[in-house]
Amino acid sequence: MSGAVITIDGPGGAGKGTVSLAVAHQLGWDYLDSGALYRVLGLSASRKGIAFDDEPALAAEAAQLGVSFGADDPNLGVRVLLNGAEVTQDIRTETAGKAASQVAAVPAVRSALLQRQRDFEQPSGLVADGRDMGTTVFPDAGLKIFLTASAEERAKRRYKQLIAKGDDANIRALQQEIEARDRMDSERSVSPLRPAENAVMLDSTSMSIDEVVSAVLALATERGLSV
Repeated sequence: MSGAVITIDGPGGAGKGTVSLAVAHQLGWDYLDSGALYRVLGLSASRKGIAFDDEPALAAEAAQLGVSFGADDPNLGVRVLLNGAEVTQDIRTETAGKAASQVAAVPAVRSALLQRQRDFEQPSGLVADGRDMGTTVFPDAGLKIFLTASAEERAKRRYKQLIAKGDDANIRALQQEIEARDRMDSERSVSPLRPAENAVMLDSTSMSIDEVVSAVLALATERGLSV
């Protein structure tokens, strides 16, 4: 695989998606939101009544999942489509996040989606964000980032997002959900959430998005990955 790949892994709410998309835009590279694949799978399985512990059925659904990405939306980021229908907002709920963690823990699902994720790599460069981009999907990436933040800070960020959208939210409950998802992602048997051995650790707890993006771009320049 090419070294023209930047992976940004880390727990939910650390800012991976926002940072990855901004870095990809700055570099003129493609972007892969790997978490969206698992969120879409969870959504599709729920709609079809597939149990999250039915490994054969989930794997079959993953293999034929009709997911695609559309042009960027100023408010939503990268648009996500399921069988041609917009599901961008549907997969950004807390329920979708929990479902994603559950289906992502199924070994056959991860196997079914592995090559699909690798197929997103382009000669022009790729920024990939997720939980195992640097450890499993793109182990030869030219730059690996592990982006994190305290559970308290991540809950505050999510709370602000939900309130801004007019949704009800409880910050204590959000923090508990985040901590539970962290445990699920870190303790699963296949591709658990952990930094790659050669990953650069970035704690965004007290950093702005612009500061994190600048730090990643500086590291990319050091590695000879930027233009």
